Amino acid sequence: MGTNVRKSFFTSVRPTRVLKIGLLAATAFTLCAGAASAYNGDPDYLTYDGGAIISPDGPSGSIGAQGPVSSSSGSVGLSFQGISQYDTRAFGRGFIPPDTMGAVGATQYMEFVNGATAVYDKASGARTSLVSDLAFWAAAGQSGAFGDSRVMYDNRSQRWVALSFAATTDTIQIAVSDTSNALGGWKSTSFLGYSGIADFPTLAIDSKAIYIGTNNFNAAGTAFDGVTLNVISRGNLFGPGGPTTTSLKQFFTSTAAIVGGDDRGFAIQGVNQIGSDSGKIIAVGANNFGSVRYDVNNPGTAGATETAATLLSPGDAYDPNRLARQPYTTGTGATRTIDPSDDRIGSAAWEQHGKIYSVHTITETGTDHTEVQWQVVDAATNAILATGKIGGNGDGYDYYQGSIAVNDSGQVVIGYDRSGSNSPDGKISIFADTFNSLAGGGLTNTGRYLLKVSDSDSYHNGSLDGQAATGRQRWGDYSAVSLDPSDREKFWIIGEFAREPNNAANGHPGGTGGTRWGTWISQLTLSAVPEPATWAMMLVGFGVVGGALRRRTAKAAA
Repeated sequence: MGTNVRKSFFTSVRPTRVLKIGLLAATAFTLCAGAASAYNGDPDYLTYDGGAIISPDGPSGSIGAQGPVSSSSGSVGLSFQGISQYDTRAFGRGFIPPDTMGAVGATQYMEFVNGATAVYDKASGARTSLVSDLAFWAAAGQSGAFGDSRVMYDNRSQRWVALSFAATTDTIQIAVSDTSNALGGWKSTSFLGYSGIADFPTLAIDSKAIYIGTNNFNAAGTAFDGVTLNVISRGNLFGPGGPTTTSLKQFFTSTAAIVGGDDRGFAIQGVNQIGSDSGKIIAVGANNFGSVRYDVNNPGTAGATETAATLLSPGDAYDPNRLARQPYTTGTGATRTIDPSDDRIGSAAWEQHGKIYSVHTITETGTDHTEVQWQVVDAATNAILATGKIGGNGDGYDYYQGSIAVNDSGQVVIGYDRSGSNSPDGKISIFADTFNSLAGGGLTNTGRYLLKVSDSDSYHNGSLDGQAATGRQRWGDYSAVSLDPSDREKFWIIGEFAREPNNAANGHPGGTGGTRWGTWISQLTLSAVPEPATWAMMLVGFGVVGGALRRRTAKAAA
């Protein structure tokens, strides 16, 4: 019988979960009381998560996928299972959590998780490739991979872009496909992200450059050292000889600078956009609950500079995020076993028509549940145009791991996980909410879609089924929503769910009984809305028709 002992790739002792910007006792300075108060009591904020964790017991088989269930009118198209921990274990890469990531391209959907990558036919959902992350990066010219992957499809160049840790966590590697075919050739390069740990690398692309943010920690993972924004020109990225970092410009902000007032955010997110604008950054503050915004002038050039960071608001009254619930009541009876991460913007941010859209997970002060908060910001003035929350209202559920995308008609899709202590519908489930944009920046909800219900109601990261959870029960660390480059009304959502436990009763003879994660991919089609110009013509037309009707009515009355 195999045990389910989890092993960190780091030999250092995992840091105590009390480090934060206000309690960095290991640093060489003393923080003021005002700065220290922002995240007091949060056991996980500004601490290294310990990296991907691997469970050493052997591979097992997989089971069939469950179809989607829609809770609202609309059109859920293809919906199918992505990579699971059963798949990655077949490569000897049973990482926890998966760091769920995917994107849709011209003809394919491509998925990355810790340990593997897969390609699916966009028309049928059929999986056309599944390889280990080591095999993918080796084919692209690199010598190792350590997870925290991101992937996007750049419609301007019709190429794929992927990144991850290299063989070590101080180095970031980038791969670019030769064509729009993810199964074709790839070329790659790498660069030193930070002389320690360049954690949680993000990815964004615009008309001038790509943007990669990292949270920096010392090599032992015991001290937060600040953040870095890495900017590389599109010319370097999509050059005929493959990607290079000749134009790499790194903007490093130390912890001391953050505390001193130059807060560049934690988990820096570049803003993806389809138009001609470029160089926009958004993040949740490293030293406060509000969001911060700034720009990069002349991105992709040697003269690139950052503008001053603007605190968008002092932030609502938040508490540290609570552990999320699920119905599990066996054994200890504990239901709060899922770690939804802190309130960082963990997924991509997008700009459309001068508005920046983003989401993050929060816990309002005085409540005991997490919510997904969306935010719309004016890209020019940095004014918060609107905010809203998915969840809350005393419904008994937790909402977390949100991701967002928006099309040029202002239609928005937010994917997320929901779970609760109530049974039977408290299992971790993947949902998507849809919205239409209002003129002032607000969003009006147009539907909710249940995409996948977990197979298990007692998921633990590697713990045996029915036993108490051990260690930090990380979930995610992110999800993704991407817009189909061939059809602006189609959005693709990928998220994590809980697979069935690894035991004989579930079709896994000789299994250890450990719980396992899975990923789920769904395509959601929204009803078409007119082009902005068409709307204008329609309004003019309505005015003309209305005027004619009034004249006819008046004539008839006379």
